[in-house]
Order: sequence, then C-alpha cells, then structure tokens
Amino acid sequence: MVVLGDMSLGGNVVPVQNFVESLQMAFDAGANRILVPMASAADISTIPPELFTKFQASLYSYPTDAVFKALGLD
Repeated sequence: MVVLGDMSLGGNVVPVQNFVESLQMAFDAGANRILVPMASAADISTIPPELFTKFQASLYSYPTDAVFKALGLD
C-alpha cells in the first residue's frame, strides 16, 4: 500500500506532485493499493488508464482518514 499526498504546516492535505511518476514508482515497487488525497481527485483523469487500473484506489480527506483506511478501519 502507498499513501500519496503531503500535509501542509497548517494541517491541510495538498495535491500529489508528479502524480503519474508517483504511481509508476508505486507500481514498480509492488504496491497494489493506493490512498489518494481528495485534493488530487480532479487529477485522476490525467493518469493513463492502463496504469491507474493496476491499483485498488481509495480517496481520503484528512490524515486521520488515511490512517484508518490504511489499517482497514474505514
């Protein structure tokens, strides 16, 4: 599993930089699940479908939401 995204000093989740490259690196490392911040939801359409469909993807809004999803405690 890979959790994508960054958190600002103010605690806000910011969009993924280099989204395609991040996904390719995750795939090359063997990841099959990804957590994507809601701030990057609009960028999903820029990901080649043949890459994005290799993952089971979930969206998260807050860092705590990502932790619960990563642990399977949706």
